[in-house]
Amino acid sequence: MSSSFPIPARPVNFKIGNERLIKVLPGASARLGGLLKKQGRAEHGALRVAVVGGGCSGLQYRMDLVDGPADRDIMVESGGVRVVVDPKSALFVSGSELDFSEDLQQGGFKVSNPNAIVTCSCGESFAA
Repeated sequence: MSSSFPIPARPVNFKIGNERLIKVLPGASARLGGLLKKQGRAEHGALRVAVVGGGCSGLQYRMDLVDGPADRDIMVESGGVRVVVDPKSALFVSGSELDFSEDLQQGGFKVSNPNAIVTCSCGESFAA
């Protein structure tokens, strides 16, 4: 007779960061908190902010709601919500602020990044 035992989940190896990496402003905090709650991720969910190649200036942000940090991520709690950033992206977003705008044409989550040397007119890509 065999019995089945649940296999314990492998622990995730991540670091805790602070608002010097990325700060979530009140508008983004409220919107992000609502989205996480709507998806049933209010307890452990987070916004992943990544910097990837692309866009007219060479780099662009990618944001996704995730269940929590992955290995090697840096997790920041700011404004009552969690943001996770991979180590490579952290080099580009350090000192940034995340806000949210309801503007019909340019609305959504916006990153104000002091490391961006050039930004495109659409605000979706940058060069560092």
